[in-house]
Amino acid sequence: MTSPAKNKLTRNIIIGMFLGFLIGGLLNLWNTNSVIDRYLIGGLFYVGGSIFLASLKLLVVPLVFVSLVCGTTALDDVRKLGRVGLKTVFLYLGTTAIAISIALTAAVVFQPGVGFELSTNEGFSPKEAPPLSEVIIGLFPTNPVKAMAEGNMLQIIVCSILFGVALVISGDAGKRVGAVFNDLNEIIMKLVFILMQIAPYGVFCLIAKTFATEGFAAIKPLALYFFLVFGVLIFHALCTYASLLKVFSGLSPLRFFRKIRRAQLFAFSTASSGATIPVTLDVVENRIGVKNSIASFTIPLGATLNMDGTAIMQGVAAVFIAQAYGIEMTFVNYPMVIVTATLASIGTAGVPGVGLIMLAMVLNQVGLPVEGVALIIGVDRLLDMVRTAVNITGDAVVSCIVSKSEGQFDQSVFDRD
Repeated sequence: MTSPAKNKLTRNIIIGMFLGFLIGGLLNLWNTNSVIDRYLIGGLFYVGGSIFLASLKLLVVPLVFVSLVCGTTALDDVRKLGRVGLKTVFLYLGTTAIAISIALTAAVVFQPGVGFELSTNEGFSPKEAPPLSEVIIGLFPTNPVKAMAEGNMLQIIVCSILFGVALVISGDAGKRVGAVFNDLNEIIMKLVFILMQIAPYGVFCLIAKTFATEGFAAIKPLALYFFLVFGVLIFHALCTYASLLKVFSGLSPLRFFRKIRRAQLFAFSTASSGATIPVTLDVVENRIGVKNSIASFTIPLGATLNMDGTAIMQGVAAVFIAQAYGIEMTFVNYPMVIVTATLASIGTAGVPGVGLIMLAMVLNQVGLPVEGVALIIGVDRLLDMVRTAVNITGDAVVSCIVSKSEGQFDQSVFDRD
């Protein structure tokens, strides 16, 4: 049975989100008082939300490093680690390619950019996305301490796996050090539990500030684009993920979505896959039943590698911008968008707004005006929250499939209400 405390926590998070929507939206509609704007929206809500995000990020690096070391040592066999890694990467890149293909199809059918009559000029200029070669080289840290200080997730993952492999092949010495890491992992999970107690208040502040700043009116000029992206995100989560889960693991999608909802709420409120790692790990292991030996590898990797939600945004946005500027995309452009967006998901940080940087790279690749990104900035924050929830859902689905295939799944945990 699920503990009453966890049920109460989920309920309180939902209440915090609802109150944040309501109060933030009303403040945006009615606020004409600079005092409210300065001390409530830019003061209390901003400080409360920032502290909550900082607390989540505080746990990310130690949690990922310690969990991955524990997970690698738990596999006991280096060959097994390679098999798990190949399955995970294949599934992540595969679902990303499916996501953007669905998005392109929907955008071509519904034509969200038709009706705009824009001409290219100098506008939004995002930070240039790194080339794929630099991403591959950047996987390997020259200084692991620097990688941890900067929160470079892919470098931390590589360093953790190498350290874990060294422990596996070190015999008794590796077992003694591994036991220390197992104890550290227990302590970090207690820190996660402590943080969960303030989660409803942090979620309230984040949601309230977002809607007090952006408001509901921000989506009106781009309503078709907004709802098309939103619809494809929901379709991908409920249909693609549910189908993959049922076919490759045999698990009930309805029960899965009921169990993953707390992590989805966190991802929605933070708009950061990276910041949600502690919550996703906790839910996947303790609510769904994925063994730590798998979850500690797939979840941190997914926070960096699995960007299905962002890929969906890129697919719709590329077609939308082409239509808005009256540029016809050829049949050669569509596969190029799929390949570029899928590869661009590798090494992209799981932080708010990074999808715009990835989109700029995709637009450059197919010859579309980069300044078109400015068209969607107004509604991107709201969509960013939804697609982050979709991203971590994909992380959990892949974790279930891989753990089932490796015999590392606790069905009794999944079957508990």
